[in-house]
Amino acid sequence: MRDVFQQELAEVQERLVDIANHVVVSIENAVRAFGDSNVQLAEQVIATDPVIDDKAVSLDELAINIIARQSPVARDLRIVVSALRISASLERMGDLARHIALLARYRFPMNVVPESLQPTFAEMGAQDIEIAKMLRDLLETQDLSLADRLMAADEHVDQLHRDVFSHVLGTEWQGAAHTTVDATLASRYHERFADHAVGIAKKVQYLATGDWVGDEDAHADMTPEPVQPVASTEGRHPLESD
Repeated sequence: MRDVFQQELAEVQERLVDIANHVVVSIENAVRAFGDSNVQLAEQVIATDPVIDDKAVSLDELAINIIARQSPVARDLRIVVSALRISASLERMGDLARHIALLARYRFPMNVVPESLQPTFAEMGAQDIEIAKMLRDLLETQDLSLADRLMAADEHVDQLHRDVFSHVLGTEWQGAAHTTVDATLASRYHERFADHAVGIAKKVQYLATGDWVGDEDAHADMTPEPVQPVASTEGRHPLESD
């Protein structure tokens, strides 16, 4: 029975890595769609998001069955419960990549943000992709040095997020209302994507060391969701119903 249990725990880890790999592909395509105004890639991200959702649900069912059949205790129980929470965060990361793609599709053939902000978003997107890759590798290897690098990259994303807000609130900003809304929402999605990755990395660190680092999901769980955007002159915003 113990061998079966260990095999099931290994399957949980494999499924987490698989979901994380899908998230990597999703954010890569979303960032490209956003930067290049590539509607085909945007549609691909939107269409494949349910795959991540289904995989997360399947993993949750496996974890719940393990708890029901094996009655794990102590560290084994923490591993299974953490898998449930990590699965939820990965699913949310997929949703945020989808939100970025939705903005790209909605503004096609125009770029979502003006030229003055494009370098900032290009860097933010590159950081999100790197964070997603480090997270996937962390889940596969439990190499805690990846968690430290991931958190450092998240701090860079946070600074870029602040730069976007400083830019749109500056005296030289002349963007229309819908452009301001798009820029702030897009920045928010990039920032929260990285925050969810940090939350997962902290859980992996805790399982490995028994020490909790910082407040649990400080950004991902406690920061309020953005307010729904006002309607622009170009029509209804793509995320008003989400």
